[in-house]
Amino acid sequence: MEIKRDLYLNQLILRKHNPLIKVITGIKRCGKSYLLFELFKKHLLSQKVNQDHIIEMSFDDFDNQKFQDPSVFFPYVKEKLKDDKMYYILLDEVQLLKDFEYVLNSFLKMKNVDVYVTGSNAKFLSKDIITEFRGRGDEIHLYPLNFSEFMSTQKDILSGWKDYTTYGGLPLITSFKTHEQKTSFLTSIFTETYIKDIVGRHRIRNKSELDEILNILSSSIGSLTNPSKLSRTFKSIKNKDITPNTIKQYIEYFTDSFLIDKALKYDIKGKKYINTPLKYYFTDIGLRNARINFRQTEESHLMENIIFNELKIRKYSVDVGTVISNEIDKNGSHIRKSREIDFVCNLGSKRYYIQSALSISDKKKLDQELKSLSGTKDEFKKIVITKNNLSPYYNDQGILILDLFDFLLNEKSLEY
Repeated sequence: MEIKRDLYLNQLILRKHNPLIKVITGIKRCGKSYLLFELFKKHLLSQKVNQDHIIEMSFDDFDNQKFQDPSVFFPYVKEKLKDDKMYYILLDEVQLLKDFEYVLNSFLKMKNVDVYVTGSNAKFLSKDIITEFRGRGDEIHLYPLNFSEFMSTQKDILSGWKDYTTYGGLPLITSFKTHEQKTSFLTSIFTETYIKDIVGRHRIRNKSELDEILNILSSSIGSLTNPSKLSRTFKSIKNKDITPNTIKQYIEYFTDSFLIDKALKYDIKGKKYINTPLKYYFTDIGLRNARINFRQTEESHLMENIIFNELKIRKYSVDVGTVISNEIDKNGSHIRKSREIDFVCNLGSKRYYIQSALSISDKKKLDQELKSLSGTKDEFKKIVITKNNLSPYYNDQGILILDLFDFLLNEKSLEY
């Protein structure tokens, strides 16, 4: 079954022939090779590019081991350049090519080659890969399937949602039939790929500490935290000491590997960032669930994580909003009250304030969600996303109430 990844395919198409190395990044098994060798190659052929002007190489294939030597690979490519027409070089797992940075930079000097690469493990699993080219790389960051892409493989939206919140969006998940197959795949790939890469890349000696911090983060998605708080939690639960600096370093390893992402805390009225605490979300909810053996699957937290990922896929910068106001409590005393807005989303001149609420079945719950939004005292659009199967509508305060599936399946839904 072909799963369309038009969002990313179009990004590749828009970058055709620019004088940079097109670098497809993302966690392993999110579909980088499929995007390049199946979807993008099909596009090239549809544009009448001759097959012999498309040079492909998967460096992890057994038959291609000799090409991991640049003194073999580079002459091999040059020999294929028979004329002045454009050649498209598609390289997978390019980190296995020795001194790949020098080889790719050499391609940049050739006027009739357009180079696209993917990679994972060690350097290419990390978000800092673009620095290897010192401004000569153009990154296309690929996420696992979002809910809309996932539903292209499903028939029923409610059962699709249940599967998506359980197993996530790694494309291979859609090919497995049973719960056992899916959970075994996710558990295995987490340990044997992501953790092994992080441990090897950073030469971590105390893997148990890394595992414990990851377990705590997995159990607290969407909760405000920081290294100092995690250090105290580790002390109280495990009766072990890990310094905040060590925890901060571990978290950076997770974010650098694209396994988790973070949302900074932003004071809306003060118009400034607050250094700590932050929120952490998993790039793929199935991997998060696998990490904690599919035990803690509170739908409200999973929904918040999925909304965060969708906003990032749509290119928004996403922060956690804080609104501080002066109020009077039930005793008539003046107090300063801090309220949270789940997401402050910015893209160019656009800004949206978004609350994630699994259900707003009664007025009290709705008022609770609206209070934070109303406290911003500005004119930016305010939205509550809820899983209540409602048609979109604006309430008396001008706040958009939007159904979760409408938001996830319609990329223009925030513009209602």
